[in-house]
Amino acid sequence: SPQVQPFLPQWLAQPKRVQKRIKDNLCPIRDVPGIHPRLLKKLQMNGIESFFPVQAEVIPAILQSASNGYLMGRGGYRPKDICVSAPTGSGKTLSFVIPIVQVLLDRVVCHVRALVVLPTKELAQQVSKVFNVYTDGTGLKVVLITGQKSFAKEQEMLVQKKVTGYCSLADIVVATPGRLTDHINQTPGFSLTQLRFLIVDEADRMIDDMHQNCLNQIVKAAFRVENDSGSNMLFQRTKPGPLTAASSCSPQIPLQKLLFSATLTQDPEKLQQLDLFQPRLFTSVYSEKNRDGTETEQETNNKYTLPEGLSQCYVPCDLNSKPLLLLYFMLKMKFTRVLCFTNSREASHRLFLLVQAFGGVTVAEFSSRLAPNERQRTMKEFEQGKIQLLISTDATARGIDVKRVNYVINYDAPQFIRTYIHRVGRTARAGEAGVAFSLVLRIQERRFLRMLRDAGIRDIKKHPVKGNSLKPLVQQYEAALCKLEKTVK
Repeated sequence: SPQVQPFLPQWLAQPKRVQKRIKDNLCPIRDVPGIHPRLLKKLQMNGIESFFPVQAEVIPAILQSASNGYLMGRGGYRPKDICVSAPTGSGKTLSFVIPIVQVLLDRVVCHVRALVVLPTKELAQQVSKVFNVYTDGTGLKVVLITGQKSFAKEQEMLVQKKVTGYCSLADIVVATPGRLTDHINQTPGFSLTQLRFLIVDEADRMIDDMHQNCLNQIVKAAFRVENDSGSNMLFQRTKPGPLTAASSCSPQIPLQKLLFSATLTQDPEKLQQLDLFQPRLFTSVYSEKNRDGTETEQETNNKYTLPEGLSQCYVPCDLNSKPLLLLYFMLKMKFTRVLCFTNSREASHRLFLLVQAFGGVTVAEFSSRLAPNERQRTMKEFEQGKIQLLISTDATARGIDVKRVNYVINYDAPQFIRTYIHRVGRTARAGEAGVAFSLVLRIQERRFLRMLRDAGIRDIKKHPVKGNSLKPLVQQYEAALCKLEKTVK
């Protein structure tokens, strides 16, 4: 039977296309209209002379939507929400940091005007770091709330109690969902009624997981009536709806949602839950047209884009040979700067102990069992090349910008295409080259290849490794196993 094509709303069906090839399409920062000279100077001080394609499209779009200042009065229309779907490493963070800092530069009173929600502590830390660089010296305050400090300490960072009532100490809040929800519900004086920008990074994950509830709570808090003083009633916001004479006569701070993801769901029902207002979609996930106007066959169902410089291989294997394959790549093929993924914390830990017991490879694990400062130290050592193999789970590595990863090895084949995209996207970032190897059990092979094929990924090569190549490692490997059994006992 012919497949029923789902009806796509126009904004999804006809997105604004962004160039995929990063290196050939860099845009000098001075060519992007409307950026404040102060920020241009900051960018240059940070060694940024050009924007990536996504940044060059999205920054002006956000700036434009706030061109009458962030308090929009009468004739100002409500700004459209913005969705950005672009591969890992294509520069999404700066795409929202620059315009938000610029829009808030002239603010007089401190209120929470921008809120960024991210799925993991590491990502939140990374994003708040970038905000700190660009707000430095502006008087804007960035507060990070991820539960790394005590709840009371975070409360002190967010609000201050004065005789006249509470006042905000944050203009920009960067947070993980759980902790944020706690503050919305339990911190007196923490108010989102002046919120202008809600940024949801890694949006697909935020819709999928438990976090939908968090997003609903944020929106509810943003439209709450503040009853502490009569004057505030003037600013009571109404949810977006048709523009009527009544709705346009009182000035309202619009709440604009900005969604970013490498795998922004193509599923309209899911996006519907986010209750977007006349959204615009920017995407570099699309099929290429040939010169004669036809679409390249294999690319038509390309839902995801992978970085340009990425080569992909898979190695058919059985369970027992997996550890040997990893050691073979590290010791015989002399792979360096390898990020290796397993499907669980236990698997990561065990593999780490095993490689350590075998010897000859500088290895570390990167897992949620480590304290944040240890994770940062490990990351630094990996980036400096002191650690050649970093073993991690998806939870820890999602969205993290690890500098100079040469190889990603999927020690456990990922079960979902999205996981695959995020893992292999840790290498080949910002236009560099990188290689991804997946160790695939023979019983998984068909399903694995079908999963990639369904996502329009065809350019993965089979890379068999002969049993003979692994033989020289066996004796030492068995000794390492014995050693390991003893330690575990």
